[in-house]
Amino acid sequence: MIKPGITTADIASIWPRAQEFGFPTEESCFGLQYGHGVGLNGWEQPVISRLVSLDHPVTIEAGMVIALETYWPSTDGWSAARIEEEVVVTETGHELITRFPAETLLVAGAPYWTGTGPLATTRELEPGPGNGR
Repeated sequence: MIKPGITTADIASIWPRAQEFGFPTEESCFGLQYGHGVGLNGWEQPVISRLVSLDHPVTIEAGMVIALETYWPSTDGWSAARIEEEVVVTETGHELITRFPAETLLVAGAPYWTGTGPLATTRELEPGPGNGR
């Protein structure tokens, strides 16, 4: 849903509430469902978080680079994954610029292996507007 004209509140409002994945408050899981701008510094405005964005929305603009860091807990009640994807906001939507294949969760170690052999450490760009497909 990243595109010019939507707000950080629009994005944060579709993310699960803290209680939906086992935390008592939004503050207690602040860095787990999180988005932020990327530029000269690694963490910049705009901030996307249920703790901040719902009350202080910022409008998304073309040219912004945004990191989306989302949390996915395991059913074992302990393990989890936190995956970060970077997108460039285009005039008509966004372009995914993260190249590492996040579709498959990996455990530390290199090289990575799948049931059919070594896992490529880059992926094709997703089809869609702005990706030349």
